[in-house]
Order: sequence, then structure tokens, then C-alpha cells
Amino acid sequence: MKTILLILLFTVSGLIVAKDHQLAIVIHGGAGTILKKNLSDEKEAAIKAKLTEAINAGYAVLEKGGESTDAVIAAINVMENSPLFNSGIGAVYTKEGKHELDASIMRGSDLQAGAVAGVKHVKNPINAAKEVMLNSPHVMLSNQGADKFAKQQGLETVDNNYFDTDYRYQQWQAIQHKKDVSLSEDLLKTDHKFGTVGAVAIDKNGTIAAGTSTGGMTNKAFGRIGDSPIIGAGTYADNRSCGISATGHGEYFIRYAVAHDICARVLYKKISLEQSADEVIQHELKNAGGDGGIVGLDNKGNPVMTFNTAGMYRGFKTESSDTQVFIYKKKP
Repeated sequence: MKTILLILLFTVSGLIVAKDHQLAIVIHGGAGTILKKNLSDEKEAAIKAKLTEAINAGYAVLEKGGESTDAVIAAINVMENSPLFNSGIGAVYTKEGKHELDASIMRGSDLQAGAVAGVKHVKNPINAAKEVMLNSPHVMLSNQGADKFAKQQGLETVDNNYFDTDYRYQQWQAIQHKKDVSLSEDLLKTDHKFGTVGAVAIDKNGTIAAGTSTGGMTNKAFGRIGDSPIIGAGTYADNRSCGISATGHGEYFIRYAVAHDICARVLYKKISLEQSADEVIQHELKNAGGDGGIVGLDNKGNPVMTFNTAGMYRGFKTESSDTQVFIYKKKP
């Protein structure tokens, strides 16, 4: 039976060094009007099973001594490869009936980051974001350039129709048959903007990494890009404070620099991640009219999952806790 220690001692060059954090990973699969009455028992079970698979895939990397960036990618890949979420296969349709995907990743030890926006052929956009971070002098690449770069890096590419699913097609068709919704407030108020996936992990070295991947907003036009690929809005990681991955109404998360704001409050106000996330998500963002949520880890490996919507697909695993997954808002 595995013994769990919150403080580990190990010898390095004859010195005893204290490990003051735990291995941990926290994920989300989107937030929105997620109600029990709208999910069949079968679909609820399928979502929980996939969340569990994603968490365990990421934690397995950490448990073997791997880096947090690889743990984040392992978890997100599971969700990108599942039609249950709005990322990778299962991504929503644009107004033109295509798929444009966004992703970003950030490493908290040195604030290195990478992102892609509007890609159409990368099977796993989060992998492309990592390649941008590690193998280019840039932070964000977009559209054809990002697809070309990903192919040069040896990543798997697919035809755009690989991302097609009947569920998302029917969603798109329903909006197409409504009047005057192309860029109207009606579109922005629908639930079709939710479904982004993300993960945050901390490894044996105390390095926090955060990543986010999305298919964007149903029926989006003119190459619209949300918060997911924007460092500081949908993704942020800093070993001095925390790591954050967000999901929700991207326009608000961009304007309020949500991911960075939460980490900055932890760093400069010396408050807990939970308090900081509540201040931003439950007050600043909600008062402005922005819906959504975040998952995050502080630099001790404590998970936080905060959202102002009816539900958020989410879960975590740490050295002190087995895998736990949730869908609905807990009763007070």
C-alpha cells in the first residue's frame, strides 16, 4: 500500500532537501448550462469515464517522474481525441461549416509559452502549442502558418472533416436556421461558446504547467479567436503563484485577463488561490456579465475549481487524493 507523505525528504549531494509540494493534476472539459435533467445517465457516465481517463493519463506522467508540460498534454490529448468535448474531434463548426481550433500551453518555471490559433489540420492542437513553445522564437502562430509549422515538426495532420461529429453538426444547423445570429448578442448568449478543455499540473520539481484547447464558438465568423490560445486570458502558469486553465465566454476572459489576474492576486496580495479565483470568477467576471470558470493549482499542489455557471466538467488527482470527477454545481 502506497504511503503518502505531504513532505518528502531526499538526499542531494549529502544535503537533506524538503519537498514542500505534492504531485497534482486538475482538469476541466468545459463549463455552461450543464444540468442533470439535460444529461442522460449514459452520457453522464461516459463523460465521467473520459474525465477520469484524462486525469489518470496525466498523473501517470507525473508519477513516473515526468514533466508537468507532458502531463498536461497527456490529459488534454485524451479529451481532444473524444467527441464528448469541444476540442479536437468534436470541435464546433464555424459559420462556413469548417473547424478552426486553438490551443496554448505555458510553463511556470521560466514563463515560456506557446500557442496556435485557427488551425484546421493539426490532429492535436495542444501538441502544436508545445512545439511553438519549444522550437520557435514565437509565442503564437495562426492559421495556415501554424498548420505548416506543425507539419514541419512532424505532428500528425488530418483533413478538416476529421473533426466532424453529428452532434456538433446538428448544433450548428440549429443556429443556422435562426434569424440574425451571425455576430449578434443572441449568439454570444447561447451555450454554444462552452466546451473548451484544459489541464494544470505540478511535477516533482515544483514546475507548474497549464494548457487549454478548444474548437471555439459555434457559428463563429471572420476567424474569431477566443481566450484559449491567449496567454494571460485562458492560460497562465507561474511557479511563484499558480497555474490556470479557463473555459467560458472568451471575450470577457480576454478583456479581464482572467488567468493572469488570478495568479497576480495570489502573488501580490498573498491570498490563497481559492480566494483569488472566487474574487475574479464570482465577482469581477460575473458582475461584468461573463460566464465560465477555471481550474488551477497553487505552488503547493492544491487544486481549485471555480465557476459561475450551472456546471463544469472537472476533476483532479493528487498525492493525497484519489481521482475525483464532478459535473454539476455542488449544493451549498
